[in-house]
Amino acid sequence: MSESGGAAPARPVPGLVAAFGLALAAAVSLGLARFSYALLLPPMRADLGWSYFTAGAMNTVNAAGYLVGALLAPRMLARFDARAVMLAGGLGAALVLAAHAAARTDAALALLRALTGIASAASFVGGGVLAARLAGVHPARSGLMLGIYYGGVGMGIVASTLIVPALVPAASGPPDAVARWPAAWAALGVSALAATWLTASTTRALHAPPVAGRRLAAFPLRRFLFALGGYTMFGIGYIGYMTFVVTLLREQGQGTGVVTAFYILLGCGVVASSWLWSGLLQRHRSGLPLALLNGLLALATALPVLWPTRPAVFASGLLFGGVFLSVVASTTALVRHNCASAAWPAGIAAFTIVFAFGQILGPSLVGAIADGPGGLERGFVWSAAALALGALLGLLQRPLAR
Repeated sequence: MSESGGAAPARPVPGLVAAFGLALAAAVSLGLARFSYALLLPPMRADLGWSYFTAGAMNTVNAAGYLVGALLAPRMLARFDARAVMLAGGLGAALVLAAHAAARTDAALALLRALTGIASAASFVGGGVLAARLAGVHPARSGLMLGIYYGGVGMGIVASTLIVPALVPAASGPPDAVARWPAAWAALGVSALAATWLTASTTRALHAPPVAGRRLAAFPLRRFLFALGGYTMFGIGYIGYMTFVVTLLREQGQGTGVVTAFYILLGCGVVASSWLWSGLLQRHRSGLPLALLNGLLALATALPVLWPTRPAVFASGLLFGGVFLSVVASTTALVRHNCASAAWPAGIAAFTIVFAFGQILGPSLVGAIADGPGGLERGFVWSAAALALGALLGLLQRPLAR
């Protein structure tokens, strides 16, 4: 009751501040927890004596952990509010990132990468549910709200780019400087903790309690085989690029300033991507968006191999960042355009599983190829080929009858 005797004031409707709070959760779950690894890989590989296969395997176990977290997410969301799941995942990711600073063996680092994947999946899925809820509260600005959330991944990439190079030099630096990579993991953990605190502070009015008794429909897997295959190829190709691109640039002799500018451009492309492709995803019911975006990623992956010049490197980062998250959105749009709403959860889950399988396979496959003749550049050619195959499969996906 208020002092005047009237009813208690209604809970304030969350808006842009809450959207940016959710964006920080996305920054933690993917930007800091996953994509920062590419920046840390060159000094870690130099200090620990890793082969390309071992370096890729670390991202393979991270992707496997993310798959476990994504599979567990529906159970968690059936028991707990989505905000609690998101914040628990963010806190867990922050603590595990900081724990990387104390690990020195391959087994310990692999375990921490897997745990990071589980925590980041909880944070990202929980945040996605809340972002969808926020978009429903503001239907006239739903695209803006969702764009802000997914753009948070780019914010995390930019933050990683500002943190890691400042603490760890290039892999070609003196041994005592290269060995400073644990300090960067600790800084990432502290940054993730601060971001999660800000998320908690700005999303108090957001809630998505568990809903029991939902009636869900089956998803027609056979009618989406081409799209599922194209999305699997995307998972294989994109994660190979995001794992090894900084290492490739270092091997090509690009300096710290070029690498930093490249990764910042990539992160800015991610921030802009949600708005760049929204019209394309809204207009088409077929696999054309998946095909076009996979084709652009194949071009971005091949650029630094075919033309290892600064303009080509910067174009590759900006193009890749401006496209790759929209491939994820394209599969969600495909399901929404062609299936009844009762089948959406099963459809999105099917695409999530094949994507996770591609992410698990991609880093180790590219690493194994890079350990052979042709080195890392040959691994990038194979990544580009996987993405090109994904584009072809996307073209073959026809819309379902209405």
